[in-house]
Amino acid sequence: MRRIFFVLLTLVSTLLPGMAHAWWQAEWAYRKPITIDGGPQAGAIGGDAGRTPVLVRLHTGNFSFEGVSETGADLRFIAGDDKTVLNHQIEQFDPLLGMALIWVDVPSVGAGAPQQLWMYYGNPKAPASGNGQRTFDPDYTLVYHFAEANMPPRDTTAFGNHGQTAVVSAEGTVLGRGAQLGREPLMLPASPSLEQAAGGAFTFSAWIKPEQLGAQQVVYARRDGANELVIGIDQGVPFVQVNGQRSAPGQPIQAGQWSHLALKADGQNLALYVGGRSAASLAAALPALKTSAAIGGDVAGGTAATPAATAFAAFTGAIDEVRVSKVARPDVLLLADAVSQGADSRLTAFGADEQQAGKSHFGFILAAMPLDAWIVVALLGLMMVMSWAIMIGKGRSYGATSRANAAFMEHFHEAAGAPLDRLAVSNSVPQQVKNDSSLWRLYEVAIGEMRRRHDRGYDLNSVSTATIGAIRAAMDGVMVRENERMSKRMNWLSTTIEGAPYVGLFGTVIGIMLVFVVAAMAGAVDINSVAPGMAAALLCTAAGLGVAIPALFGYNWLASRSDAIGADMAVFVDEFVTRLAEEQGEGRTTPQAASPNTVERKRSGPAGEGPSWISSPTLPA
Repeated sequence: MRRIFFVLLTLVSTLLPGMAHAWWQAEWAYRKPITIDGGPQAGAIGGDAGRTPVLVRLHTGNFSFEGVSETGADLRFIAGDDKTVLNHQIEQFDPLLGMALIWVDVPSVGAGAPQQLWMYYGNPKAPASGNGQRTFDPDYTLVYHFAEANMPPRDTTAFGNHGQTAVVSAEGTVLGRGAQLGREPLMLPASPSLEQAAGGAFTFSAWIKPEQLGAQQVVYARRDGANELVIGIDQGVPFVQVNGQRSAPGQPIQAGQWSHLALKADGQNLALYVGGRSAASLAAALPALKTSAAIGGDVAGGTAATPAATAFAAFTGAIDEVRVSKVARPDVLLLADAVSQGADSRLTAFGADEQQAGKSHFGFILAAMPLDAWIVVALLGLMMVMSWAIMIGKGRSYGATSRANAAFMEHFHEAAGAPLDRLAVSNSVPQQVKNDSSLWRLYEVAIGEMRRRHDRGYDLNSVSTATIGAIRAAMDGVMVRENERMSKRMNWLSTTIEGAPYVGLFGTVIGIMLVFVVAAMAGAVDINSVAPGMAAALLCTAAGLGVAIPALFGYNWLASRSDAIGADMAVFVDEFVTRLAEEQGEGRTTPQAASPNTVERKRSGPAGEGPSWISSPTLPA
């Protein structure tokens, strides 16, 4: 057991360094660590934001843009386990300017312990995998990045709520490229996905930068008959107005500065947020709204009597990253958006780039193995160590037995013509042969049976058929015990042969189940997200076969050696019994004794030998 423990400890110490320096896939040459920290000394979001599209802002101060594709197609974002692929969307990627904006779908962002992500790059053959529809959860019904120049903005979500009017692009905004408003409002489509039910939930957010502060400037407006929802700023003070009710003044914003403005409706109250912090509230529920909404200006409602055009002024300034949700987003998420999307993000931190050290494909499979696969592989490793220990031990034992039997048979044949007990009384057989030879143990029990009968006064020069049968039975009993000794622990080998593939298959099934569950939870169904886990799961089956196949070969080889030793014992039993019957059996003609009435039990043998048996005619055996 000490040797087995030492072998297992050596294997673990060999594998742990590779696990600590895991690398996602061999085709990617570089990676960069990214830390998401919402703790009090970093993002300070104060809670759990849940699933969050986090902005990764790359520039020459934190990324060299060397070794990466010109379009960023080879970028992959991997969770801290170095296995789970995270969805991402590239809003802007310009290596010449040294600027990139990438949205990464992080499953959970909180104020607890920091979590690490990996950004892999450096694979010229990698296809583009960025997808905004997967990066933003399905509760987002509209997301505008304004990445298109002087065109109607395109919706990133799967709902396809693209802008209905073109906008003038504004460069150098808080998030790269935005839109300049002030002339015509940006009209949104009146699509079913943007319909607002009475008392329903709703969230709107955007980055705004007013050129100058004015009265009644509209940021977002929607009217449907007598129902209205207006989000605006009045002399720098944000407000929300629903059917004539307006929120009380709150925290103001400054002209010429970017501010994150958000509105959340939960069915009973409406709350305004500036910079992720609560600024104003209104105890009201949203009315039903099915018409087109406008951004940057008011929109006429369903009745001609409403003087909408004169009630409010257009918003003059820049806007960026407009989002609309059909749910009330958590306060922590709105704060995380404001913290992570600003120019001085404190939610993300970047580490030094790392280069792959030439790990093999097999090493990457090991790195992708989950805990359940390691448990199965560890169990298979234990079975392998046990089976190899048995095969090596049995092989050495069978070899020693075969050599000792061969040496004993040489001595036995050399003593042909002498009394059968010559080898027992002469000590001509080496002690090592006696210890290892199964034939010696058969011979020893037969001589012991003959001596017991001699001591009781039987004539061993005239051995009866019954006595020969009894001696043979004693030898057969020893032969059975020798066969049992040789087959000891061979059942473990047969168990390993039959069980190891099933243990490996069990690990594969569990691994594949986990791969699909994780892929479904992460919303990733591409080959890069499932291939490492599938390969790691299949490694369990390969490991099971790797344990069973050598055990099968070893078992067959040991079984043949055992059969050969068993055949030698059977042949020896027949040879000994035949020689006993010929030399000392009934009907054998013996030399005439000097005195027929003399019973002489023993006489001295040759010099250096012990006593041997001669005639004893008065007591037939």
